[in-house]
Amino acid sequence: MNRTLTANDLSEVVEADRAHMWHHLLQHKPHETTDPRIIVEGRGTRVWDGTGKEHLDAVSGGLWTVNVGYGRERIADAVRDQILKMNFFSNSLGSVPGARFAEMLIDKMPGMSRVYYANSGSEANEKAFKMVRQIAHKRFGGKKHKILYRDRDYHGSTIATISAGGHEQRNAEYGPYTPGFVKVPHCLEYRSQWGDVDDYGLRAANAIEEVILREGPETVGALCLEPITAGGGVIVPPEGYWPRVQEICRKYDILLHIDEVVCGIGRTGKWFGYQHWGVEPDFVTMAKGVASGYAAISCMVTTEKVFELFKADPSDPMDYFRDVSTFGGCTAGPAAAIENMAIIEEEGLLENCQEMGARLEANLRELQERHEVIGQVRGMGLFWGAELVADRDTKEPAPEAKVLAIVGDCMKQGVIIGATNRSLPGYNNTLCISPPLIVTADEIDQITGAIDGALTRVFG
Repeated sequence: MNRTLTANDLSEVVEADRAHMWHHLLQHKPHETTDPRIIVEGRGTRVWDGTGKEHLDAVSGGLWTVNVGYGRERIADAVRDQILKMNFFSNSLGSVPGARFAEMLIDKMPGMSRVYYANSGSEANEKAFKMVRQIAHKRFGGKKHKILYRDRDYHGSTIATISAGGHEQRNAEYGPYTPGFVKVPHCLEYRSQWGDVDDYGLRAANAIEEVILREGPETVGALCLEPITAGGGVIVPPEGYWPRVQEICRKYDILLHIDEVVCGIGRTGKWFGYQHWGVEPDFVTMAKGVASGYAAISCMVTTEKVFELFKADPSDPMDYFRDVSTFGGCTAGPAAAIENMAIIEEEGLLENCQEMGARLEANLRELQERHEVIGQVRGMGLFWGAELVADRDTKEPAPEAKVLAIVGDCMKQGVIIGATNRSLPGYNNTLCISPPLIVTADEIDQITGAIDGALTRVFG
């Protein structure tokens, strides 16, 4: 990562952006009078905008994606070499990087055996949903088709995935939604739905069983959960939650789908978040950090048991998984993913994630001691949230405008952090910190130092 920054006159780019770009998650009215921000270059954990200002990226590209950092020539070279040789062919036929990365990935996922390529987390999740529905028709006369999802979890931006999403504000005005998706309660003990409970993890998991019994176990085909809730407030399930969830799924013959789009490929200090709890899923979906944003790729990974269901009768033209993903045939994604995974292994980034995550946690808890506005700190690895409250006793959420002011203040200091955004009415009050896995101790201190200063200036 030894690139030299270049000088650019971006005035024409800014005007082209203002005139023609439709950005994600952004109200564009302010761009009528202020310039849109353009990110020009990145190196390591740092990015530079069009004015030349340097920023420490504590959100891995804004969406938990750039796990190995910016400017990786090794990944860029691998992608260039591969696309010159063979850039694309429908994934009805195989490719060299596709087969090689699938083998590397399965090696990290005991119990799993098959990789289905797509181009985004939303699409990967839809593949799993379609498999659940097809299994329902193949084995249960179409009855066992319902898919459970958890309040506050997020699984994508398509109509089907928002139908399985627990973010009311992201879903608003996009209905009517796809039928057959049923919500189960969230598992945030800090905002208990059942008062004082001795074993909250068990209680939250049992709430899933209550929904299953209400709907009828014979109608429920799958349960889709994030291992750690991301955009809904960085929620780590309490102790006892995941073993009970596994037990419930097995009891009622319900397929367990774990959405690792955010947590997967090292974000929590293990290859996958579910591996912290010894869970044995039927589907695992991933995107974002699979190639650290160097190419578009997502994967739907499943077991041989599920795979065998789709080749039971080769004489039946409807028996296989009749699905296609155009860009699942791109070779750039797996070519980048191979190098991405090798870098994580060779540079010990899982270990660095654990070590720097411990430092980040300690720093955030020290801030909590000094700033009454921090109600709770929660997270794992390099994936942390700090929920801000107006009153610690009542847990009244801090005003969203002030939460965003913290983000803005940090940006002025040259540190990019995030916050829950258009997710939950009244509860967009959690700061989100998730730097690249290459982050150093000094950079962790810079991140939390910026938050410290911002909290003082915004809340007094």
